[in-house]
Amino acid sequence: MLMKKWIAALAGGLMLASAAAHAQTVGPQGETATPSSSLTLSDADIAALKDKGYKAALLWHTSSDFTNAVTAGATDEFARAGISIAVKTDAQFDAARQRSDIETALAAKPNVILALPLDPVTSAEAFRQAVKDGVKLVFLSNLPKDYKQGTDYASIVTDDLYQMGKQAADAMARAIGGKGKVGYIFHDANYYVTNQRDQSFKKTIEKDYPDIKIVAEQGISDPARAEELANAMLLQHPDLDGIYVTWAEPADGVLSALRGAGNTHTKIVTLDLAEPVALD
Repeated sequence: MLMKKWIAALAGGLMLASAAAHAQTVGPQGETATPSSSLTLSDADIAALKDKGYKAALLWHTSSDFTNAVTAGATDEFARAGISIAVKTDAQFDAARQRSDIETALAAKPNVILALPLDPVTSAEAFRQAVKDGVKLVFLSNLPKDYKQGTDYASIVTDDLYQMGKQAADAMARAIGGKGKVGYIFHDANYYVTNQRDQSFKKTIEKDYPDIKIVAEQGISDPARAEELANAMLLQHPDLDGIYVTWAEPADGVLSALRGAGNTHTKIVTLDLAEPVALD
């Protein structure tokens, strides 16, 4: 029971405290968010977890400033509870590699796995052995298809996705003076986090900013193609005032396209900000 409580507290610590305040943000299956402020562990709880030999595995979809920050926070909390990290992996956006990472992690016999599933369908099968082995699963932002909370996994943790998309739209409007033409590069995959953020950005622009027009839309699944896609978009629409990019890694490619064209006019708005984009 205490282990379950600790998992819940860790999960809450990674969730934005404001998540429950906005009805627009719900879980992948319509779940209502719980604010992090409602999940705490006492000193007695922490003391009871120590010296039990509990082990954890961190299985991420990629390596980025975002996952590095999550890893740092989880590592600190695990250390406080006397839980060792047995495995850390990076699937590099490869579903097959993520499945292999899960098998590697299970060989270390962790008590809890923190992971961001790449694809709801393939990850459902990939994590099934962990469920059978009784490993407590805490998912970050994405959920394997048909998994049930309390039966298949302990908790899912995410941000206030609706507000992230809305604030990205508000930032775009400020950057271009409330009017103009923008491009919209969205994540063309069944991916809960980016789908909600992308849709929120688009809906906010269309609803709140009548003088801003989305004149070009392009889906992306491989971040490595971002520069190529941005070049094509800019070729068709050289007068773009701004480009929304679904997350930081492809935004770096869009930035390269703007640099290559000597374009200092078009503004970029993105999420999960990484250092190279932030510094430009």
